Parts: sequence; structure tokens; C-alpha cells
Amino acid sequence: MKLSNGTYDVLKNLAQIWLPAAGTLYAGLAVIWGLPAAEQVGGTVLAVDTFLGVILGISSSSYKNDPNRFDGTFQWVQNEGDEASSLKLSSINPQSLYTQNTLTFKLVQPPK
Repeated sequence: MKLSNGTYDVLKNLAQIWLPAAGTLYAGLAVIWGLPAAEQVGGTVLAVDTFLGVILGISSSSYKNDPNRFDGTFQWVQNEGDEASSLKLSSINPQSLYTQNTLTFKLVQPPK
């Protein structure tokens, strides 16, 4: 399951901050003021929050395993007998340098 960055950020904020805060607030006020259904509201918020956590975890895992999220590869190559090293960039579309604000590279370990 892939979510857009904006959707992911909103849902993550909702799951990590707003739902736990709202559930805690209602549960606390329900005890103090005798509001109805404190357990039901708290349990519902917890269930929704857990569901969002699972969806976000699946989306995050899918994103991390998607090879298309990289613009190229980054490999550090140590030159033999030389203090200088070199950077090897591959798989990058040169046109993307003109249209993108950022580039993302996958770190590739050099052959041993």
C-alpha cells in the first residue's frame, strides 16, 4: 500500500499525536466530570489508532523496499595506495538535475 507523502504525514500526525491526546483528554474528563461512555470512547480511539499504526507501518515498509524511490546509487571507492577516494554515481537521469530540488541515492557497498 502506497500513500502520498502528504497523506502519510497527516495520518502519522493523527496517529502519534491527536488521537492519543484526544482519547486521553476524554478519558480524564469523563472520570472528573462523569461524562458518559469513557471506556467505549477510549477503546474506540485506541482501536482506530492501532489500525492507523498498522496501515502506516505497511506503507512505510512498502516505501523503504521500493527501488524506484532512488535517483541513483552512491558508492565510495577507495583508490589503492592513494589517500584520495572517489564517488561513483550511477542510474541518474541528468535531466532530473534541472527539475528536482533534491536527489536521493541508495548507498551501495563496494565489492570486497
